[in-house]
Amino acid sequence: MKVLKQYGFFLGFGLFYLVISTYLIWHDLAYMTLAPFGLLAIYFAVFYTEHTFLGLAFLTPLSINIEEYTQSIGLFIPTEPILLGLMVMLLMQQLIKNQIDREVWKNPIIWAVCFYIFWIFVTSVTSTSPEVSFKFLLAKLWFIIPILFFGTSVFAKPKNVRAFIWLFCIAMCIAIMYTITVHASYGFGEKEGHWVMWPFFKDHTIYGSTVGFSVPLVFALYFSKKHAPLIQGVLILMITITLLGLYFSYTRAAWLSVFASLFVLLFIKLKIKFSVLATIGVLAGTALFFSWDNIQMELERNKYEHTTEEFGEKLQSATNVTTDASNLERLNRWACAIEMFKQRPVFGFGPGTYAFEYARFQDPENLTIISTNFGDMGNAHSEYLGPLSEMGLLGMLAMLGIVAMIFYKGITLYIKWPAEDKEMRTLILAMILALVTYFVHGILNNYLDTDKAAVPIWTFCASFIGLEILLKRKTVQ
Repeated sequence: MKVLKQYGFFLGFGLFYLVISTYLIWHDLAYMTLAPFGLLAIYFAVFYTEHTFLGLAFLTPLSINIEEYTQSIGLFIPTEPILLGLMVMLLMQQLIKNQIDREVWKNPIIWAVCFYIFWIFVTSVTSTSPEVSFKFLLAKLWFIIPILFFGTSVFAKPKNVRAFIWLFCIAMCIAIMYTITVHASYGFGEKEGHWVMWPFFKDHTIYGSTVGFSVPLVFALYFSKKHAPLIQGVLILMITITLLGLYFSYTRAAWLSVFASLFVLLFIKLKIKFSVLATIGVLAGTALFFSWDNIQMELERNKYEHTTEEFGEKLQSATNVTTDASNLERLNRWACAIEMFKQRPVFGFGPGTYAFEYARFQDPENLTIISTNFGDMGNAHSEYLGPLSEMGLLGMLAMLGIVAMIFYKGITLYIKWPAEDKEMRTLILAMILALVTYFVHGILNNYLDTDKAAVPIWTFCASFIGLEILLKRKTVQ
């Protein structure tokens, strides 16, 4: 009787929920049974905001796009509704009482992002499809505002940064184990490798990108400090799972992005000055320009295609621009983006409009066996050429400005962080390298409009800003 009195409400609510759920499922309205979970998310967002931010780390790799089921709206559940709710709630709180630290507004990452948002708004007004562009802007805002602006206070605490990385890596290992298990049932076939990560990831490219992003993080967790034998064993298992996931993703861009992060690690460890790197970059660019004809001839001789699972052949196929359909289609998309830019160089066609506009810019000579005349196969396959076609030259420069500021502030923070705090210093380095994997991968694909990329990337930016403010205040004291 005492138990009944104590938990009567919850038992009653549970029975009520069971009856209502049965009714909804019977009438093909099963998706409405998620409403109580939405109410629970609202409760946590209001009373446990910090925990909600950290919860996103675990939920992001395991989120599901309901577009696969509704055939209409593209929305990642449960992450995007949580982010939208956080944005509304935090903005309302901001109107009542200023919650954003003044130091946040002085950070160059914030300046770059604010200009980027401003330019999205301007080009949404001039867009060929304003409705599409303003939806694009709204989606960007619910990723950026709660995480980057309000998340700085959450991730100014080193313990929260550690917790986020741990939760994200654990969830990624769960997603990888699921994918490998399903893939194994098909004998690790090449064709099956394109979709076995569903429903957590749309295809192997975004899956490979996120796995590659996780590689520096799991290694950092292992090397950041001395662990108890059990934790050490768990981390070794996580590293193994992540590397297996990377290999069996069959994503060449992800493999190359991880190699690129190793080069950046070398440059940081050797403390090579930016002026030296800039000089090397200019010389390499000049050599590339004057040798382009010879390079193109060599690329055309490359006939390797990614039709086998052999690692070496797959890497070699990454430069096959003669017969590899995937590479040729990517060049087709890039060519379309450039032609779109030429037609509207200042404002572009509008944020989010590439998929609706690129079809008529396809050159018949560039079409491949996987091209469509309707242009219904997605985006520009580039984090930089996409904004160029949709928001003009300033759009691409805004994106490049964000990338430049992220690495400038991230590397500066790593250099300034106290050497005696080896754990946090190692994690900061890992975040930089993880971001390298994404933005190198971003040359060939773009996923910042999905939670899989946006949540960890903007979280790491917020961490750089929050930790820098913390470091300044500790120095002043």
